[in-house]
Amino acid sequence: MVFVPADPPRAGRLLLTGDVLSGLGTPGTARLVPPPGDEVHDVPVRQVPVADALPVLLRAGEGDPALLFWAAAARFAVHLVARGRLLPGVSPAGFDAWRVGPLDAEDADRLHALAAAVPPTARAVPEPGVERPALPAAAPLLRAFLDAVADVLPRSPDAVEAAGTPVYASPEPQAVPYLRDWADEVAAGVDAGVRLSLRVEAEPDATRFRAVVQLHALDDPTRVADLAAVWSGAAVGFGPRARLDALLAVRRAARFWDPLQQLLGQAVPDVLDLDDGDVSDLLGDAAARLAAAGIAVHWPRDLRPELSARAVAGRGSGPTPFTAGGDPLHLDWELALRGEPLTDQEMAELAASHRPVVRLRDEWVLVDPATRARATHRTLGPVGPVTALGAALTGQVEDRGTPVPVVTTGWLQELKERISAAPEPVDPPDGLAASLRDYQLRGLGWLDRMTSLGLGACLADDMGLGKTITVIALHLHRNALGAGPTLVVCPASLLGNWEREITRFAPKVAVDRYHGSGRELPEHDGFVLTTYATMRLDVDTLATHRWGMVVADEAQHVKNPASSTALALRRIPSAARVALTGTPVENDLVELWSILDWTTPGLLGPLAEFRARWADPIAERADPALAERFARLIAPFLLRRRKTDPGIAPELPRKTETDRPVGLTREQAGLYEAVVAETMDRIARADGMARRGLVLALLTALKQICDHPALYAKEPDPVLVGRSGKLELLDELLETILAEDGAALVFTQYVAMGRLLEWHLRARGTPVQFLHGGTPVPEREAMVERFQRGEAAVFLLSLRAAGTGLNLTRADHVVHFDRWWNPAVEEQATDRAYRIGQTRPVQVHRLISEGTVEDRIAALLESKRALADSVLAGGEAAFTELTDAELADLVALRGDA
Repeated sequence: MVFVPADPPRAGRLLLTGDVLSGLGTPGTARLVPPPGDEVHDVPVRQVPVADALPVLLRAGEGDPALLFWAAAARFAVHLVARGRLLPGVSPAGFDAWRVGPLDAEDADRLHALAAAVPPTARAVPEPGVERPALPAAAPLLRAFLDAVADVLPRSPDAVEAAGTPVYASPEPQAVPYLRDWADEVAAGVDAGVRLSLRVEAEPDATRFRAVVQLHALDDPTRVADLAAVWSGAAVGFGPRARLDALLAVRRAARFWDPLQQLLGQAVPDVLDLDDGDVSDLLGDAAARLAAAGIAVHWPRDLRPELSARAVAGRGSGPTPFTAGGDPLHLDWELALRGEPLTDQEMAELAASHRPVVRLRDEWVLVDPATRARATHRTLGPVGPVTALGAALTGQVEDRGTPVPVVTTGWLQELKERISAAPEPVDPPDGLAASLRDYQLRGLGWLDRMTSLGLGACLADDMGLGKTITVIALHLHRNALGAGPTLVVCPASLLGNWEREITRFAPKVAVDRYHGSGRELPEHDGFVLTTYATMRLDVDTLATHRWGMVVADEAQHVKNPASSTALALRRIPSAARVALTGTPVENDLVELWSILDWTTPGLLGPLAEFRARWADPIAERADPALAERFARLIAPFLLRRRKTDPGIAPELPRKTETDRPVGLTREQAGLYEAVVAETMDRIARADGMARRGLVLALLTALKQICDHPALYAKEPDPVLVGRSGKLELLDELLETILAEDGAALVFTQYVAMGRLLEWHLRARGTPVQFLHGGTPVPEREAMVERFQRGEAAVFLLSLRAAGTGLNLTRADHVVHFDRWWNPAVEEQATDRAYRIGQTRPVQVHRLISEGTVEDRIAALLESKRALADSVLAGGEAAFTELTDAELADLVALRGDA
């Protein structure tokens, strides 16, 4: 694969030889220099315009070196354009042309690395007019390709319509020689062929400073020279536009630091005298602005800033409670010169100095404004006790957006060590009519440790490991010390389960439901059970009651911090807060923030700060060090155990998971293809929220077609048999399960599909019942009891309404009729059967329509499952950001359907 530039750049083309991307391009011939490059041959080629090759290059993951090189170059070009590195220009022939620019230092380094990696087969078109065949220079050819991609991407009929002119919008060449001066002026404001840096020099007595302008060639970052040498011509290798490029670079730099404007009035803009204010500015905000623009500041070796700062937490203060009434803390600043802490007198001298250089320990030391402010004020704060504890756990604190190291001492260090240690088991409390397993006793000890300190806790054990009984034991343990009543807030379907568990395991403890009509709060120190819906309605009443502990079961119900449910829960005061959930993170880290900010307010900071500091960087950069630091922060407040962990639940039987591929019927396949064609056409003509809505509607429609055409068509009186491959497979599975005296849970995300399955199975004489969101609470509890007694062998369940909390251990088979977008949600549903109390092996069946979007999603879910303990992507919404080509590839019906 060889690139041939053209004018305008978007007319450039790739020449393909052999079987590279077979089937693509127009046949022709070209004169090429095959390796080793000593002869020219006429070679059959296929010519492909850059616009046509780009989608293929962006998907390329394997192939010969030339293909892989141009694929990497294409991704780099798209990355530059996506960041707005795009400039208008006029080509040598006078046509409108976009090009990449301006390039920062990182871009230039990447350009240089790519140019050094160009394989000979990627530039095998000989230089025109050269007597001996020679390969073209790598860097200019690469830059021409980047410009070609940049010239392709902004152009489309929609762009012409939006701009109201074909210039810089239409793929067709537009003759615009009259815009050349304007384009040059635009480029002069932002782009040059060089990168600028400043070298600060000082007199021996540090009384005078100056900044010397240095230039770095963009096509070779190792080529550096003072601007004066470039201006005089003494420095070679900077091209024929050296002076113009130098002037453009200075003009651009002056936009980021005003004192550089003085250079523009000089005959040679090479040296700037600096006063103390300029030096202080360069040590402070100006350096950050220049660095963001790719302009480095180099300090003299013997004057480089050697002062470091760290915050010391816990010095000179006593323990403080972590409840709302806790006293704020001050973190003390400790400054050090080359690792040796400054004395109080040296700190005072530093604070009293008025120059950017200070004489310390017989040497001159540069002092930036932030360091002088720290020497003056000596403390960072005040901060809340929980914030100070968070800083101690991570070893960092934010000071005006800058991370600063933190060391802990005194009581705070002791507390950090205490809550970071493995939880110690405690003795079972009096009144508990059960034997707790070892891991449950350790969980009880951990909950007691956290709640007794006034810190909240999130118990995130797998479903079925006994979170309920652990909380019952915690209540008994705390009540022996006079803690007071416990309020449990849970989904309506779990009220009966909580009441049965409390009555069974703590028979002497009073328990009342605060739910339904005529509800009143009892006056006892036992349990009060309510639902999230009732809590929202009666938050004023619940907030005035004295609670020793509030428990949020299935705490993912408050994962949206702005929801009325989450806001109401925050209004209920208590001495201790405990969240219970099997999935602390279903989609992104904001859900975890919502839970932990309720249990331990202030630990993760305000939501906006949490996003900027933790959630977005972890999701975008996948930085292991950052993720590890975040894990240190939350580890003491979140206890996560899995059934598969050594020593947790060795008595659980085997669980086997099987994907069951099934073909579509002819009707399903025809309907599937028709919906794809119609909706993709609408998506191609939509944008913004309208496009996202269409993508989600398409995915939903295709999943419903895979279930049954009657579900998609909303048929009022459907014929079900013979129209769905999944339904036929379900019949076969259930025949086998029932013949072996088994019992099955069948989950679907669509209530309408559940009704169709219920009607179909009853018609076949299969004992079945269906639980969904509209099932009243008493009937839900009766259904669970009937199933556990064996009165119904098949239990149909809506995934949303019954995917959590229920104990259905009679089932030894779990069927997922359709796939959810998050594997953690499916695992929770499976855990209705695979939990403590299950004595038989559990078989999980996932029905997947072959060759459809379900097939591709299944592979994606497996990779997502591997990330479930760190960062999860955003479910269906993530697919709305796919390009039209990527979306078409995702939903296309394959031959194996």
